[in-house]
Amino acid sequence: MEPNLVTTSEPLSVLEELKQREPIFHRPELGTARSDFENMTDPCFWEVGASGRRYSREYVLDIVEKRYQSAAGDVWDTRDFHCLEIATDNYLITYTLIQGARVTRRCTIWRRTAQSWKVLYHQGTLVEAS
Repeated sequence: MEPNLVTTSEPLSVLEELKQREPIFHRPELGTARSDFENMTDPCFWEVGASGRRYSREYVLDIVEKRYQSAAGDVWDTRDFHCLEIATDNYLITYTLIQGARVTRRCTIWRRTAQSWKVLYHQGTLVEAS
């Protein structure tokens, strides 16, 4: 069975909701404390960075917490969002993230729960200069 593409109004609203949450951990309006990031991520969350390395939830939360303790803010642009329902209440969102000269393709798996959205998985892949 093929997954449902974003073609109905409900998944389109999901796309709009998730666009407001990406890039993950870079939305101060969703919280900047470790507890906010813990609430945002499922306990089984893990990430594959642009380096290809796998990172645990605890490692990612440690890094994000330290990032918010420093005053430096990231400048980024997002575009080319796509959303795919991969299972009931589970969505894959993909997009391009531009941070100066660094361009990455991003994907995140989100689960809608009764309380909120939870991140299950995230990956960034560097786009080579052509």
